[in-house]
Amino acid sequence: MTSLAFAATGAAQEAGATHLMTLVADQVASRIFAKDATLWGADAEAESAIRLGWVEAPEVSAPLLEDIAALRDELRGEGVNHIVLCGMGGSSLAPEVITATAGVELTVLDSTDPDQVRAAVSDRLATTAIVVSSKSGSTLETDSQRRIFEQEFTAAGLDAKSRIIIVTDPGSPLDKSAREAGYRKVFNADPNVGGRYSGLTAFGLVPSGLAGVDIAALLDSAEEAAEMLRDDDVDNVGLRLGAALGGTSPLRNKIVIVDEGSGIVGFADWAEQLIAESTGKLGTGVLPVVAGPNSPEVTGGAADVLVVRLVAGDSDVELRENEVSIAGDLGAQMMVWEFATAVAGRLLGINPFDQPDVEAAKEAARGLLDATPAPTAALFVDGAVEVRCANSDAAWLAGATTVTDALAALAGTLGADGYLSVQVYLDRLDNAPLEGIRDELAQATARPVTFGWGPRFLHSTGQFHKGGPAVGVFLQVTGTATADLAIPDRPFSFGELIAAQAAGDAAVLAAHGRPVLRLHLNDTAAGVAQLQTAVAALAGRTENA
Repeated sequence: MTSLAFAATGAAQEAGATHLMTLVADQVASRIFAKDATLWGADAEAESAIRLGWVEAPEVSAPLLEDIAALRDELRGEGVNHIVLCGMGGSSLAPEVITATAGVELTVLDSTDPDQVRAAVSDRLATTAIVVSSKSGSTLETDSQRRIFEQEFTAAGLDAKSRIIIVTDPGSPLDKSAREAGYRKVFNADPNVGGRYSGLTAFGLVPSGLAGVDIAALLDSAEEAAEMLRDDDVDNVGLRLGAALGGTSPLRNKIVIVDEGSGIVGFADWAEQLIAESTGKLGTGVLPVVAGPNSPEVTGGAADVLVVRLVAGDSDVELRENEVSIAGDLGAQMMVWEFATAVAGRLLGINPFDQPDVEAAKEAARGLLDATPAPTAALFVDGAVEVRCANSDAAWLAGATTVTDALAALAGTLGADGYLSVQVYLDRLDNAPLEGIRDELAQATARPVTFGWGPRFLHSTGQFHKGGPAVGVFLQVTGTATADLAIPDRPFSFGELIAAQAAGDAAVLAAHGRPVLRLHLNDTAAGVAQLQTAVAALAGRTENA
């Protein structure tokens, strides 16, 4: 039996006292499961009417299990036991959590960095099959990844069509082209589920099941949780979490998510994209911040921060003021957080199912690819790092001559309610230790700091940065790959694509009036080391100030 447990203190507890009786009286829980599209207001009704399929995902997805298991056995019988997922945002984050939690290997390729793509296509190609996941069927990154794999399979004398599995919405451009191309298998997902709510649909289940996860158990857990969540009751865990996320007063709109031994690997990253993309719009929303138990945001006690601790069912963690704890296994937690995010959207007065600002960065990147403009000139060069600014007015950088100076200048633009977003367009596997600068920057700025790998964050938290409260400042890190990599039958390379994605997003953020510091690493290894040193120096300056 699925076990869910919830506790809250301070502002989160008060939010429950304020909103739970009304949520129950309005029958919000049962109406969500009845797919009542009127819950989020007239402006949201049309979108909500075609985005509530996730409430029945465990039941609707069950028929997929047999086909997934049969294909997995077929592939293994042919010696194919390495699954690579080509997907972005909601198409990749859920399978990453599902497989990591189960201890099952899945290579997730959610990047256009030439080095990361090259590493993926060079790894055990003879025993590899790829899952190409795209709801719209027109995602540029996944199309490019499919092209390079298809080329490499063929060059190695392998039957490329037998190694490519597609997950997409029925009738999408990819659905049609994949069937015409004769790829191994096309799985259609429920079109009435948005990408970030799709973890319990074909998008989460196909790559995870092919990799070897017991996805039947995952669905069983989610279905049991759904039975609890549909109850209009003040003890409903989903209503209580939703009230905490979206109903504190004044709004604690920085949600710091901490794993305290929940046993779910990477869940905070999945929850981050769910919350950010669902709530960050119309100048409002709550910013999820993935942190560790001892991160500065957890211990700092800022007035706009709410700490949510992911704990094991038998945990006896002691909550401090203004904190929440929630326990449950993976399937249950996915269902609870999707439900709670929808509830928070109602309390915030926004549509939790649209993403009106996501397309802006994509359009800017496409424009740059078409125009192939010269890169923004560096303001100065410090060692292996070129320091640039996306803002037409770079007065806030005046006087900076080192990377540490530039970081200090960016930190100086932070308001009392602001946050710093670090966005790194590098190979996230080879450069994983760079994530360590997040805590140091949070310590140095005394404000919440998010860390995202580009371009994957563009499909998740990117919506919040453009549509949420305009209080963020942005540190963008790009680099020069070891060698570029051509995209078959495309007029641009992976290196040109990731550069355009970074520049396009920076331009859109700057157009929103936000400070954007761009650091380009001419030598990635040396530049990463230099950036780590510069951040440490900034933290030292702050500590000694």
